[in-house]
Formats: sequence, C-alpha cells, structure tokens
Amino acid sequence: MSRVLIANPWATGVDEKRLEAVRAWLPGGTELRLTSASGEATEIAREVAGRVEVLYVFGGDGTYNEVLNGIDATTPLGLIPGGGASVLPRVLGIPRNAAAAARHLAGRAVARRIGLGRVNGHRFGFACGIGLDAEVVRAVDGLGRRSDGRRPNNAAFAWAGVRTLSRHGFLLEPLLDVRGHGRAAFVLVSNGPAYTYAGLVAVRPTPHASFEGGLDLFAPAEMRRRDVPRILRYVISGGDPAKARGLVHAHDADRLEVACDRPLPLHADGEDLGDVEHAVFEAERDAVTVLV
Repeated sequence: MSRVLIANPWATGVDEKRLEAVRAWLPGGTELRLTSASGEATEIAREVAGRVEVLYVFGGDGTYNEVLNGIDATTPLGLIPGGGASVLPRVLGIPRNAAAAARHLAGRAVARRIGLGRVNGHRFGFACGIGLDAEVVRAVDGLGRRSDGRRPNNAAFAWAGVRTLSRHGFLLEPLLDVRGHGRAAFVLVSNGPAYTYAGLVAVRPTPHASFEGGLDLFAPAEMRRRDVPRILRYVISGGDPAKARGLVHAHDADRLEVACDRPLPLHADGEDLGDVEHAVFEAERDAVTVLV
C-alpha cells in the first residue's frame, strides 16, 4: 500500500468520469478508498498515516478537513479539487481542474510544510468562524442536498448570507469577547491568505495570514446596515486591518480565546461544529506536509 486515494463521491465536483480521469494520472497501483459517511475520511487517514508514500484526497473542503484531523505530520497529502470551492488546494496553487491537479501532484509537485489551526482541539486548514458566517454555513446545510446528493452551489451561500443578515435586520451587535483584544459582533480566524472564494474572487479579510505563520483574526466590533458595503469592499480588496476602523484584529497569533454572551454557531473549513459559548483557537505551526 504505497499510495492511497480517498474520494468522496458526494462532493460537488466528483463523479465517475472525473474520478476515472483523476485515477488515470495518478501512479499505477494507487488504492482507491471511497467514503460513504461523515468522519470516514478521518478514520482512513489515521489508518494509513505513516504507512503510505502519498495520501491523495479527491473531494471538497469538508473532506480535506476530515483528513487533516486524522493525518500525521509526515505523510504527504495531495489535495485534488472536487468541491464547490475547494479553498485549501486553490490557495495552495493547485490547478482547479481535477485531472490537471492529479497530473501535477503525481508529476512535478514538491513537498511543502504548512501550519494548521485548531479550535477547541479540532483542526482546520484555512478558516474558522463564530457567528455570522457559521450561521450562513448552517443555513445552507439546512437546505439539504440537491437531487444528485450534492451540496448547494455558491449562489446558495450568497443568498443564505443575504437572508441571514436580513433576519438580523442588518444589525449585528457585539456578542463576543475576544480576550485581550475587545468586543466583536462575529469572529473570522484565518490560517491562510484567502478565507474563501466568491466565484473567481478571493475573500481576504486577513490578507497577511500565511500557512507558515500563526493565526489571523478579523472581527468587526459591530455591523449596521451602513457598514455592510464598507466591510464587503474591505474583505474583497484585502485591506490593511491595522488601518480599518471598528475592527478587532490580530496577526500571527499562537492563541486566541473567545467568550460568547450566548451560544453561537461555530464552523471550521465550512463544516458546522455546533454552538459554543467558549472557543480557544490555537496555531499548530509546521503541522503537515502537502504537495504543491
């Protein structure tokens, strides 16, 4: 068992034709392991960690997150885009086409060490949040799967964002205390320069974050209707958080602690982790090996 491919057949961009194309570019003898239930990718990653030359993963950000929570520090990961956004391989510079990504990873790719984040002990690869964006994740999950079993697309996320803000009357009061930094309406914690993507556009609330550094924090003190255009411009343009008004921020942090006034939703890499009243974010520097 020198190489293994984990594939999530329910991911947005994974189907029989794409899977066949991916396998055609991977080294001969690569063992295919299809997931069929939540958490299974974590179990497979734990099983093969330290026993394979490369672990390839064909799925979306949720599948990558599961693998990150099972893999060891040295087994190289080859992340193949198969989700709606596939943020982690995208920000690492992996080709967006699945077959092209497989060809690259099996050919000229080189190993890179990157750090991860942890929230209450759960690893995340690129983004974690409490409040607004976690509410949006939950709202999209509440829509259920499409007729083909796949998650709704980016348009559904955008519409869910508008509906969530509307439900709050476009007013988000400070409900969280970021210990040592200040009060905030919601919290975004990044492990890399892009938090997510809106189509072709990177959403960059923490543009100075890097996979070689610690964690970066973006947390508006409050958000009213008039603030929405300004905050949207900021996260799209990748502004300097030190110069932004009404913003609680941190750069290259090893540890961040957040206390909520009431239970609020938490997500990691777009996966709903339930409601929390307290969260500890920790940087796990130099944590895993990825192929780029």
